[in-house]
Amino acid sequence: MNSKIELSIVMPCLNEAETLTICITKAQLFLNENNVNGEIIIADNGSTDGSIAIATSFNANVVHVEQKGYGSALKSGIDAAKGSYVIMGDADDSYDFSNLLPYLTELRKGKDLVMGNRFKGGIEKDAMPFLHKYLGNPVLSFIGRLFFKIKIGDFHCGLRGFSKKAYNIMNLKTSGMEFASEMVVKSKLNNLSIAEVPTKLHKDGRTRPPHLNTWSDGWRHLRFLMLYAPNWLFLYPGILLAFVGIVMSVILIINPIKFENFTLDVHTLLYTTAFLLVGFQFIIFYGLTKIFAVENELLPKSNRYNKLFKFINLEKGLIVGILLLLIGVFLSFKGIASWKEIHFRELDTSTTLRIIIPAITTLQLGIQTILFSLFFSILGLKK
Repeated sequence: MNSKIELSIVMPCLNEAETLTICITKAQLFLNENNVNGEIIIADNGSTDGSIAIATSFNANVVHVEQKGYGSALKSGIDAAKGSYVIMGDADDSYDFSNLLPYLTELRKGKDLVMGNRFKGGIEKDAMPFLHKYLGNPVLSFIGRLFFKIKIGDFHCGLRGFSKKAYNIMNLKTSGMEFASEMVVKSKLNNLSIAEVPTKLHKDGRTRPPHLNTWSDGWRHLRFLMLYAPNWLFLYPGILLAFVGIVMSVILIINPIKFENFTLDVHTLLYTTAFLLVGFQFIIFYGLTKIFAVENELLPKSNRYNKLFKFINLEKGLIVGILLLLIGVFLSFKGIASWKEIHFRELDTSTTLRIIIPAITTLQLGIQTILFSLFFSILGLKK
């Protein structure tokens, strides 16, 4: 007989004595009925209610995890798994561990990650809070699809399977509830194959409140999605602000914009150049965030990232920054010259500020470009 373990079923556990027995029993039933050589791992996160004794009595492998957190428990349990495939699920009896064949079938076909979809499989009455069902999960799943172009409908289903090889490629870092989002995002970023199967969500069997906190854990998921998509957080808003700023600034530098009841003049020019500066800062933050995330293995390297250092380097940045500084100095002297022409008397602000505001703006852009180039090079020293 081949004694190699094919499937490891991993359950995070923190005081789940009420439901742990039924979850382990269902998992064992699945393994026996489908002739799957597998193991059951209980990743215990500090239970004090007898959960450990229950798991031991059913011959499940208990992994003791000191660091608190949903992600911490799962990572330790998965690291200890000996199976070629891993299926993880909560130990609260909200998922049916006797019905794992759709997951295993997709994994055997070669899929790297198999996600459950509770909205397709069905959600029992009172199994999911109203806010989670109609706001939290749909909104966060939509943001995930938009940011990362992942074609799945339920980002946060707790029942999912993956190959151990794919898990090692994901290189997951988070320790809390956002671990679920990170797994999906890292799978996409590493070009792993993802499948989705309908999964029914049952009302959990516990009498105590769940560990999940609606607002704080929802924010952790949203925060993670934003931080792992610096293009949506910084780049796109920066491009929009910079584009609006530079177009409006050029128009206002040439002439005021007159409407029937009001006129946009140099005072508006101050705001439009501010748009340009803020937009430029957003774009800079995108570049720095991208480098930091990749060099610290939070995001995988890509061909686009490798090309970034061919087009942007310290020398080019210094040249561009110095040119902008020179333009700013030139415009400043031009403003002083126009003041000198009227023997330093009171200025026509509408005319003078059309020179001085662009001068100050280009000076600031030049300084920001030089500082960005220096910091960019420091962050990319490994490269």
